[in-house]
Amino acid sequence: MLSRRTKAIAALAGAASFALIATGCAAGDDTASEDSGPVELTVATFNDFGYTDELLQEYMDEHPNVTIVHNRAAESGDARANYFQKLGKGGLADIEAVEIDWFAEAMQYSDLLAEAPDSVKGRWLDWKEAAATDGDGRLIGFGTDIGPQGICYRADLFEAAGLPSDRESVAELFDGDWEHFLDVADQYREATGKPMIDSANSVLQGIVNQIEFTYAEPDGNVIATTNPEIENAYKLVTERAIPNSAYPGQWSDDWFASMANGEFATMLCPGWMLGVISGNAADVTGWDIADVFPNGGGNWGGSYLTVPADGENVEAALELADWLTSPETQMKAFANAGTFPSQLEALESDELASATNEYFNDAPTGEILSDRAAAVTVAPYKDADYFKYHDALQNAVTRVFDGAEDQQSSWNTWVAEVEAF
Repeated sequence: MLSRRTKAIAALAGAASFALIATGCAAGDDTASEDSGPVELTVATFNDFGYTDELLQEYMDEHPNVTIVHNRAAESGDARANYFQKLGKGGLADIEAVEIDWFAEAMQYSDLLAEAPDSVKGRWLDWKEAAATDGDGRLIGFGTDIGPQGICYRADLFEAAGLPSDRESVAELFDGDWEHFLDVADQYREATGKPMIDSANSVLQGIVNQIEFTYAEPDGNVIATTNPEIENAYKLVTERAIPNSAYPGQWSDDWFASMANGEFATMLCPGWMLGVISGNAADVTGWDIADVFPNGGGNWGGSYLTVPADGENVEAALELADWLTSPETQMKAFANAGTFPSQLEALESDELASATNEYFNDAPTGEILSDRAAAVTVAPYKDADYFKYHDALQNAVTRVFDGAEDQQSSWNTWVAEVEAF
């Protein structure tokens, strides 16, 4: 019988047969050795990659000539705007993180990014590495994490609402499709007068990540406005998720604060979201995570480190990017922020299988997220324009949430925007 970890790896590798997905890998030689001169390396990320000051200090202790400056944007959209404004023109960090939804866009400019050496090939999941390989066979991205999703929830708020609160019962409670998930949200709102879900667009993200072809097909055919799966997702979110959501989208100051103040009780949780929650609600004891996801499984996120080829410290940056995405460091990042590893050696480790998270009521997060990884059956195809289409659709949901437009009018606005791209 296949182990849980082996099944997770097989499922994730098999997802590549459904679609192309953004990914990466890379490394460099030991040009930042102790005999080198002083080097300052800037690393630009977003959200929480698990790169704590203590983790980065480990590298600096091993390389006394290196000083690392870590700049972190609040969310990936800010990082994307800066990345494409400066790529090939100077001014980027030595190492720049790229999020999965816009990695295909970055691949169009692979000649502006430093190539990884052949010695690092084969360390990642096949699809994670293959999607970061350009038409000339150059690897230009270091795979960081992948994003299998469970459901994070406030056990104390569930109990007060008369709902099951232990993680096994919550997994049974949410076992079903998206309509069922929103039925439970209705129950919570009726019992408490408050929304259960953090944001309507997180539900849209979860649904869209289960659709094989969303806004375009591999032959270049744009199906965004004619795809019934996308229109159905939009209608479900605007009709049923909005009344049960505290916010239209994520990453606002109020959204961050609400993780602690109980304004909502659930979040759709890829592994990397665990660090976002614990970092913004450090004194809350009620958060937990259930081994379940609406309609089966879904992967949200998973990022890459790239090294701009015009940087001042390219070889030293490649070496640091290699270290930051090594199996050992990926496990440390997972412990710090829940970022689920993409390196095969880490995925197969007993350390991952036995990992727990004290903040989330000692949840067996290694086991839960491995199960969630095994449940992923679709990797959506994402072309270079995916981010633009999806961002515009999220804006359409936000307009309905805010009352700026009704459901049909906002959809029509989105159609016009897509046609103008």
